[in-house]
Amino acid sequence: MSAPFTVSLVCWHDGEPLLRAIREAVFIREQNVPAELEWDGLDDTCRHALALSLNGDAIGCGRMQPNGHIGRVAVLPQWRKQKVGTAIIEALLDEARSRGYKQVDVDAQTYAIPFYQQFGFVEHGKEFMDAGMPHKKMKLKLLPR
Repeated sequence: MSAPFTVSLVCWHDGEPLLRAIREAVFIREQNVPAELEWDGLDDTCRHALALSLNGDAIGCGRMQPNGHIGRVAVLPQWRKQKVGTAIIEALLDEARSRGYKQVDVDAQTYAIPFYQQFGFVEHGKEFMDAGMPHKKMKLKLLPR
């Protein structure tokens, strides 16, 4: 059985309205991240993964900065626990490998550490606060496929 969604890599210019809607719903409204922290001015330089339901609704997203930092991974509540986040990370990791990156990193919200560990990410450093939530830096060494 195929997944009830697709994930595509897009630039900010092409995906902005859909990417913005997901991040506003998850980060700004659900997690109370201040808008000025969410909209950091880096989106234009990032590669974005956009998950769409089969009827075209935006359901999840994530981004990778040119330095290999993955972030802004968000899935709408009704789509969680359905492998949407996994597909987003896999798409971004495939993109990183295709660009020849040796390593990527994330600043994981502490509750999400087990999610990233399943891909092989390893915790580094001390816990820190970002947007009022505890985070931990995690790194993944990439092997060519």
